[in-house]
Amino acid sequence: MEMFDILCSLCHANGTSGDESSAAAVAAEMLGRYMPASIDTMGNVIGDTGVEGSKILLDAHLDRIGFAVTSIDDKGFIKVARVGGIDPIVLSAAEVTIHGKRDVYGVISSTPPHLSKGDEKKASKISDIAIDVGMTKTQAEEVISIGDRITMNGNLEKMLGKRVCGAALDDRCGVASILRCLEILGDKLSSLPVRVMFSACEETGSAGAVAGGFNAQADEAIAVDVSFAKAPGTDDSVRAKLGEGTLVGYAPSLNFDMSRKLEELAKANSIKYQVEVMGSRTGTNADDIAVSAGGKKTALLSIPQRNMHTAVEVIDLDDIESTAQLMAAYILSREGAKNA
Repeated sequence: MEMFDILCSLCHANGTSGDESSAAAVAAEMLGRYMPASIDTMGNVIGDTGVEGSKILLDAHLDRIGFAVTSIDDKGFIKVARVGGIDPIVLSAAEVTIHGKRDVYGVISSTPPHLSKGDEKKASKISDIAIDVGMTKTQAEEVISIGDRITMNGNLEKMLGKRVCGAALDDRCGVASILRCLEILGDKLSSLPVRVMFSACEETGSAGAVAGGFNAQADEAIAVDVSFAKAPGTDDSVRAKLGEGTLVGYAPSLNFDMSRKLEELAKANSIKYQVEVMGSRTGTNADDIAVSAGGKKTALLSIPQRNMHTAVEVIDLDDIESTAQLMAAYILSREGAKNA
């Protein structure tokens, strides 16, 4: 499959934190083309070549941000709680899908400017949001239940060049990069001690990575996520650019030698890359994987992204490719890989 088609299949699946089953089924089928794959009790998709030796774990989180239904009011409007880091400022008049007994289309209510008194808040609290599904309370209760998950609508679309836009690219593009890495390894993969985890619940505390990182019993790990790319209005501290390559992370929670080696491999193999320095935690699964099961050497590769945690996230396909190429180069550079 072409990378855009892989992303479409991944991004269009439901899979908010704690209810990743739809996305997990898609990802497990894709991973199963390269190694035996299963879904564990946490909802993580797990794959392993089964080869003995110093194992490396590749991780990208599978869940996406969204909402959970908290109530249906007397007029049929749906009230919600936040699942993950959604900013209310991007939600006014947004289109959503409620994943009930069947998928239900809805829109987040908004006051037209003609009716505004001018003193309304710029952004509503999540608890004040009401989703209009065009139903009465009785009709809504027939197909929607408390706890049902809600996702923001945003079909994946091609932009100019290699850029694509849509919802859930955080972090389905990381999942896609690992799948591409396995494709690059090709026939050598079956001789390499590699474990893959597409983890659950990253957006709500990394529970999947904590449990999955422990179970992996790996010596090293590379986590793949997204990070902020420059856009109009962003702070000067944001230096990453779309299309300029994967971001090699440096942080106290990451293994310095792994980061340096990734840089050296990128240079030696003419793989485009950028550097991202963080003074404390990375805010990704890498932090938790690094201290799981007695600790493991962990590195972080990030795909530059604009408009994070919205329905119009933007990435460049070339950055997925550079991430995959650098992961593959690192795996092939490990002790014992040369004879694979």
